[in-house]
This record gives sequence, C-alpha cells and structure tokens, in this order.
Amino acid sequence: MNLPALIFACAAALALPAAAQHTPQHAHKPAQQPSHNPSSHQHSFGDAEKWAGVFDDPARDAWQKPHEVIQALALKPEAVVADIGAGTGYFAVRLAHMVGKGRVYAVDSEPGMVKHLAARAKKAGLKNLDAVLARPEDPRLPSPADLLLLVDVYHHIDRREAYFRRLQSMLKPGGRVAIIDFNESSPVGPPKSERIAAAQVRAEMEKAGYALLQEHGFLPNQYFLVFGKAR
Repeated sequence: MNLPALIFACAAALALPAAAQHTPQHAHKPAQQPSHNPSSHQHSFGDAEKWAGVFDDPARDAWQKPHEVIQALALKPEAVVADIGAGTGYFAVRLAHMVGKGRVYAVDSEPGMVKHLAARAKKAGLKNLDAVLARPEDPRLPSPADLLLLVDVYHHIDRREAYFRRLQSMLKPGGRVAIIDFNESSPVGPPKSERIAAAQVRAEMEKAGYALLQEHGFLPNQYFLVFGKAR
C-alpha cells in the first residue's frame, strides 16, 4: 500500500469549483486534507502555521458543520477517538472538548503538523489530546479506539480493502469507523473524476469486513457514513 506522509494542499480550492481545483502539481485542497492520508499521490507539506488559517477558516464551518457531526457521533464522555489525518486539528480539538473524560489521538504523518498539533493542545490546555506521529501504513495508536474518524481521506486511499481490514485491530469491541468525504455534486473538493460515490464506499467497506450502522444526510457537500465490524 502506498501511503503519503504529506498533505495535499491548495488554498484556492476553498473558493473555486471542482473543475478549477488543480495546481500545477495536480494537488487539491478543498478544506482540511489530512497528511496521514493513505494515497497513491505524494505532495510536500510542511508549513503547518501557514496552512492553519486555511484549514481552520471559520467559513468552512458553514458546510462542514463540525458541531453537528460530533453530535451525530453520540460519543460518551470517556470515549477514545482517533482522528486519522488530523491536519491542524480542525476536528481533533473539537472532539477533545467533547470527550473530557476520554482521549483524542490526532494522527498525522507529517512531523511539522504533529508539532503544531501538540503545541495547539498545550496552548488550549487540552490534556486529553495527544498528537501522534504515524508511519505510512500504521497510525500507531497508543491504544484501541472507540471511533476512527476519517474526514476527506477515503478517496485517496490505495488498496482500501486491505487498509480497512488492518484498521479493525485498532478498534475496541463495538468500535466504529466514520467516513466523511465529498459527494459528486459538491462545489468544493477534488476533481469529480477522483471522487468516490457513497454507494461504492459502502460496497468496499462491506468487503473489508464492516457493516453500515448509520448514514447521515445533513452535510451539503459530503456523505457521512458510520460503520462497525460485521458480525
């Protein structure tokens, strides 16, 4: 499996329609594109401070609806959550506030990003947020999680069935995998040729040994699927 250690980033993609989202290197950055991003593409990313303003732009909230997403996940206060591809911490920081008695692993394979995440957690006084430096094919979670969250990551994963079978060992009994990614009609996101329909995600996850538990339809630009291990 080819997994990049680096982020796909293009700030212009926040404002441009999908058809115009190519940089000269064909990178795209619709919003937060996590750098622990299992993919066959590789682009450099190192300046976390530079991109924090893009990834955490308040304008993103209008369509990403982070509060609604976290509420829909119905996490217990003591839950352990892994944000795989945490980027600058857009979701990880919010999750840490919500699971005050639990723990959040903000997973990233870019050292500069992990340093930024650790500093952000310290500044915010979030003692339950751990920045985790991942290896290409291993999130290196310190302990199994109740939830694995992947936002705008799935469409980059190469050999997805094998990858998600491997993730099963990182789930607690009853653990879930939440996948959020761009739908085909979204005005932001990767080129339409690179998007993966929700129906295909469901079929591939079933082959990897998962069953669909929930499907939420409130995000305007993305599908939101929640899976558990198939029995």
